[in-house]
Amino acid sequence: MRSNEEIREAIRQGRTVLGIEFGSTRIKAVLIDEERSPVASGNYDWENQYQDHIWTYSMDAIRNGLRGCYESLKEDVNRQYGVELTKFAAIGVSAMMHGYLAFNEKDELLVPFRTWRNTITGEASEKLTRLFSYHIPQRWSIAHLYQAVLNGEEHVKDVSFITTLAGFIHWKLTGRKVIGCGDAAGMFPIDTAVKDYNSAMLDQFDELVAGCHFPWKIRDLLPEVLLAGENAGCLTEEGALLLDPSGALEAGIPLCPPEGDAGTGMAATNSTAVRTGNVSAGTSVFSMAVLEKELTKPYDAIDLVTTPSGDLVAMVHCNNCTSDLNAWVGLFKEFAGVFGMDVDMDHLYGTLYNKALEGDADCGGLLAYNYYSGEHITGFDEGRPLFVRSPESRFNLANFMRVHLFTSLGALKTGMDILLKEEHVKLDRLTGHGGLFKTKGVGQRILAAAVNTPVCVMETAGEGGAWGIALLADYMVRKEDGESLNDYLADKVFADTEGTVMNPETEDVEGYEKFMEKYKKGLAVERAAVDAGI
Repeated sequence: MRSNEEIREAIRQGRTVLGIEFGSTRIKAVLIDEERSPVASGNYDWENQYQDHIWTYSMDAIRNGLRGCYESLKEDVNRQYGVELTKFAAIGVSAMMHGYLAFNEKDELLVPFRTWRNTITGEASEKLTRLFSYHIPQRWSIAHLYQAVLNGEEHVKDVSFITTLAGFIHWKLTGRKVIGCGDAAGMFPIDTAVKDYNSAMLDQFDELVAGCHFPWKIRDLLPEVLLAGENAGCLTEEGALLLDPSGALEAGIPLCPPEGDAGTGMAATNSTAVRTGNVSAGTSVFSMAVLEKELTKPYDAIDLVTTPSGDLVAMVHCNNCTSDLNAWVGLFKEFAGVFGMDVDMDHLYGTLYNKALEGDADCGGLLAYNYYSGEHITGFDEGRPLFVRSPESRFNLANFMRVHLFTSLGALKTGMDILLKEEHVKLDRLTGHGGLFKTKGVGQRILAAAVNTPVCVMETAGEGGAWGIALLADYMVRKEDGESLNDYLADKVFADTEGTVMNPETEDVEGYEKFMEKYKKGLAVERAAVDAGI
């Protein structure tokens, strides 16, 4: 471990690397040294808004969040090392994947940002999936664009550029309209042979909308695809002031290709090589499995994306994970406050999560759904958080917490069962990261039961995607000639990293399967709640 003086000098000389990731509820910055270890961090909490039936974040919220997170990092650096941030060896930006940010030729935003959380593009998703014979999820940028076409939205004729949140922020920092391959794969299908947008499908889309006589071709609208390790531009004077209005930050710093949170999660868990996989579990949850070969057919529950280096990945993405669970923990916090108890949230989470391990294997017959928003894997455009029990259910705190942990991965298990049981995908390692795994051994054990696969959680799991994009930026400026991203991660980042592996327990696996039987039957209750508008 390096001394504070060594770190201070590295910061002063600009040898550190900055990674910033825009998550659903928190924007995080991580500063790493030449040994790829985090030495400082910053955070900024934010939340999406539901406006006119659209989940969105405003441009002001994005700008303020970027600046607020960076300011938090500056304060942490000053507190720990007593120096001012002025330069870095490299910067990387990542964000929630997919969604729709559309601009005209004057670079003006045409409609509010439509995030990954929206499930309003069902018709477009179905028609494009049939056209391409390739699953196009509702949250993908091309689905949002085509749905706008189908809706006859006035803005479509004026579109000059579409991108993701990470691509947008990178554009504003560097002036370049580029995107990392992993994030690009959530905009339009990627041909992994050439590691670029699928040319035949681009032509098919143009033919599909030819009768609309738009003044653009789809190729004109999409950002340029770049692979991990390629230079994606440098911080401009305007970009430096956007990030740091004080003027202390110098321009000219190189940036790596902007990536989505799926790609940074793969980097942060050393899961970019074939037969590796990871699960990121927070507000949403998704799994990534790097494939040895193509799947036998398209599946609505399986998205095909890529690693930051362009290798094929099967992705199971679910809109809902811990939001309802967090709400219940918040209720317990409020209960404690009524009795005058000031309970630390980390202690409360740890206590309640561990209590779940004392519950019955099948949650005592309790049932819950964590659907704050729609869940495409189970066919819902809207969601209703629900808790259901019968008079025969064993209703106690342990089972209550256990069922909410189980249901947080219920939709994910639906998709993973396709990969593992139907497609017989082989995984040598599945790594968990994100907020669900912060309480040692609990989320890890639940995930192992859900997928009946050994699960590894590394000590760096809490660093998440901000650390992952910092690693991708570091790889860009410090890789050796011919060194692949897989080799860089295995040899230089994770060679000495300790992690704990938990094997699935038979009783947990059997209990989860029993829970899933009830989960599938109970979807009719969830449907009734949505249809009734309650």
